[in-house]
Amino acid sequence: MTTLNDKKMVIVGAGSGIARRIAEDATNQGAQVISVGRPEVDLTDEDTIAALAERVGDLDYLVSLAADHANGPVTDLDRDAVHRAFDAKVIGPILLAKHFAPRFREGGAILLFSGVAAWRPAPGRTVMASTNAAAATLAEALAVELAPLRVNAISPGIIDSGAWDGPGKDAFFRAIADRNPTRRVGTPADISSAALLALTNPFLTGTTLHVDGGGRLA
Repeated sequence: MTTLNDKKMVIVGAGSGIARRIAEDATNQGAQVISVGRPEVDLTDEDTIAALAERVGDLDYLVSLAADHANGPVTDLDRDAVHRAFDAKVIGPILLAKHFAPRFREGGAILLFSGVAAWRPAPGRTVMASTNAAAATLAEALAVELAPLRVNAISPGIIDSGAWDGPGKDAFFRAIADRNPTRRVGTPADISSAALLALTNPFLTGTTLHVDGGGRLA
């Protein structure tokens, strides 16, 4: 297994609790972590992606956690919101691969983020299901095209990352925990440990790791 010591990792979509935990854990294991959010790179703007790649230079690992949800009944969806959702999860990562792929050192890897909605769609989550499914397929396609650069995806379930904070959170989490085979919701640490595995295992590529407590099965 490859170690993270002295590896350079770029995390795109740095605002989430999951991204912060990945950055923290990777740093604690010796990685040089560059975390970028929307102010630094706009995944709808290829020029900012190209500029980021130029600024970073050579690297070992790239993680894309960016998301821009377009939830609601399909009959009420706004076209621009749908486009932004695909920009964040699919088109943006394609452009990240375009500009970063030539810069990876030997043994490098890309990690994309899918989500349990792709395997467990629900009313009002059509766009989320579609973008997450596309991200998982994109990981497979890029793993083939960019080989030997490795590309994988993680599909988180319901994670207590701060995204669900607000009225009704406790009841929602209890309902999820009662249904999940693991009988709990996830934590950023659960996702981080899987992310670092996907990045450092030299024989893992073209795979989506389901870190969802079995939620897609329940």
